[in-house]
Amino acid sequence: MRNEIELEGIIEDYLNDKLTEGEKNAFEELRRNDPSVDHRVVTHKTFVESLASYANTLELKNKMDAAHAMIDVDQLSRKLGPHPSIIVNIWRKNRAAIAVAASFILLTTVMIYSIQLTTQQTTGYEKMSVELNRLKSSTNSLIRNVKSNQHHSTAPVKPVKFGGTGFAISSNGYILTSYHVIEKSDTVYVQNNKGEQYKVEITYKDPVNDIAILKIIDKKFSLSALPYSLKRSAVGMGESVYTLGYPKEDIVFGKGYLSSQSGFNGDTLAYQVAIDVNPGNSGGPLLDNSGNIIGIINAKESHTDGATFAVKAKYLQDALSSIPQDSVVGKISSKKIQKHRLEPSKQVSKIQEYVFMVKGL
Repeated sequence: MRNEIELEGIIEDYLNDKLTEGEKNAFEELRRNDPSVDHRVVTHKTFVESLASYANTLELKNKMDAAHAMIDVDQLSRKLGPHPSIIVNIWRKNRAAIAVAASFILLTTVMIYSIQLTTQQTTGYEKMSVELNRLKSSTNSLIRNVKSNQHHSTAPVKPVKFGGTGFAISSNGYILTSYHVIEKSDTVYVQNNKGEQYKVEITYKDPVNDIAILKIIDKKFSLSALPYSLKRSAVGMGESVYTLGYPKEDIVFGKGYLSSQSGFNGDTLAYQVAIDVNPGNSGGPLLDNSGNIIGIINAKESHTDGATFAVKAKYLQDALSSIPQDSVVGKISSKKIQKHRLEPSKQVSKIQEYVFMVKGL
C-alpha cells in the first residue's frame, strides 16, 4: 500500500514538473520498461485534466454570477437618456428572467462543447461485443439447440442479451474471453462450431485489462490437446496475423497484419492490427502464422477502417495463474512456442474446434 501511495505521489510530481532532471529521466526510463506504470501515468493525466476542465467551468459560472450582481440596471438606463426605448422597458420588466436565461444558455454552451470534445476523444474506441436481443435468428437458434442438445446444457428459453467469442485455454473446459462480453450477463453459455452448447461459470474477472475466464460446468466435457501456444514475446511490425470469431452464427476468419506496437491512444497493453472485425469478435484469439496466440481481440477504432485492438498475450498470464493447478488439465503453454507453419486452411481447420461463441443471458 505504501509503495502504491509513493508511486501516486511521484506521478503527481512528474505531471506537475516538480521532479529534478535526474528524477525525471529515471522515471521516464521506468515508464518505458514497465507498461503498467506508463498506463497509470496516462490514466492519472486524463483524470487531472478532467478535474481542471470542471474547475474552469465552475470558475466561469461564479464570475458570471458576480458580474450579474454588480450590474445597476436603473443607473445604466438613466445614462442612456430620458426616453427609454422599448428594449430598455422590456429589460426593466424582465431583467431577472433574462439574466437567468442568459446564464443558463452560456453555461449550457460551455458544457455541450466540453461533452463534444470528450466524445470526439472517446467514441473512436468501440468494443466488439454484440447485443443479441435484437437478433431473432440468434434467439431461435439458441432455443432449437437447447431442445436438441439437452445432454450438453439446460439453458432457459429467454432472449440472448450479449454475445462475443472465446477460446479454450485448457482441454477440460476453461475458456478465455473479454470481460465486457459477459459483464452485464446473469447467465452465460458457450457454443462450439458444431452447435453444441454448454453452461459456464465465470471464474475470473479483470475489468482493467478486459479479460475474463469461463469454466464449462459439464464434467464430461473434454478437448484434445490444444493446437496452439501462448506467445508472450513481442511480435514484429508488419507480421501477418489472423483471428477467428463469431460476429454471426457461423465462425468467421479474418486475416491482416500487425500495424502498431501500441493500442488506442498509445495504450502499451495492446497491439493495433489491420483486420476488419465486427461486433461479436471480442474475445477471439489473435494468432501469428505459426498458430501461436499473440493476443485477444477486444475493440476497434470506430471511424477508421481496419484499426483493431488486441490485448497482448503477455498480459493474459495473471488470468491463467488464477486457475487452480489441481483443477486444470492440458493448460495452454507459454514455453513451447510453435515454429512450424501449416497452411492457413489447415491451421484454421484445427483451431476452429477450440473457438466458441459466448452468449450472455
